Order: sequence, then structure tokens, then C-alpha cells
Amino acid sequence: ALLCLSSLPAIVIHPHPTAMTSLGSIITSFSKSYAEKSAKLRIIDAFIVFALTTAAILFGYACVVGSFPFNSFLSGFISCIGTTVLLSSLRTQLGSGSNEFEISEERAFGDFISANIVLHLAVVNFLG
Repeated sequence: ALLCLSSLPAIVIHPHPTAMTSLGSIITSFSKSYAEKSAKLRIIDAFIVFALTTAAILFGYACVVGSFPFNSFLSGFISCIGTTVLLSSLRTQLGSGSNEFEISEERAFGDFISANIVLHLAVVNFLG
């Protein structure tokens, strides 16, 4: 009961000719709708990208060079990921147009600052 793979039909995938134009239209519509967002949300998004990029660089460095002072690597990585999580929460609270959370922008920012202080106190304490 040997299975001969040559007897199976070959599956050929041809790209749809309008796939690239639809991808271009998706990118265009995304950039237009993103440009309509407030400057606060775009700054928060840029900071999220920066924190994730820093975490990726830290992880890559630890993989290539090593993570000898493991507490230092872990503290930096936790700081980047924790900041990303807190920023995502702030963006959700500020970006919801339906006022789902029923809190003011000042309260959301105050919560973000206090949570960031607690996060970074834990990170500094973990450093030793």
C-alpha cells in the first residue's frame, strides 16, 4: 500500500490579477482613515511601535550576545512589554468614540501614569 505522490494532481496557485490593486486600495483607505485620527492617538501608536521595537532589539541582542546579567535583560524586556500593555489600555480608553468606559481623558491619563510608576518601581526593584 505505497502512496505514489506522482499520481496526485498538482495544485497550482495563480495570483488574482486584481490582488495587488485591491491591496493598494486597502492601504490607501487605511492611510486615509488613519490620518483622520487625533494626534493623541497617533502619538500613542508611535510610542507603542517604539516600545515593541525596543523589546525586539533587546530580545535579539540577548539571543546573539547572551543575557549574562539576566535580571537586567528581563527588567528591560518587562519594562518594554509592560509599557506597551499600559499604552494599549490608554489608547483603548481614549480612542473609543462611544464613551464606553465613561471616564475622562484626565482620569485615563492619571491611571496610565500611576500604573507606569508602579511598573517601573517593580522593574527597578527587580534589577537588584
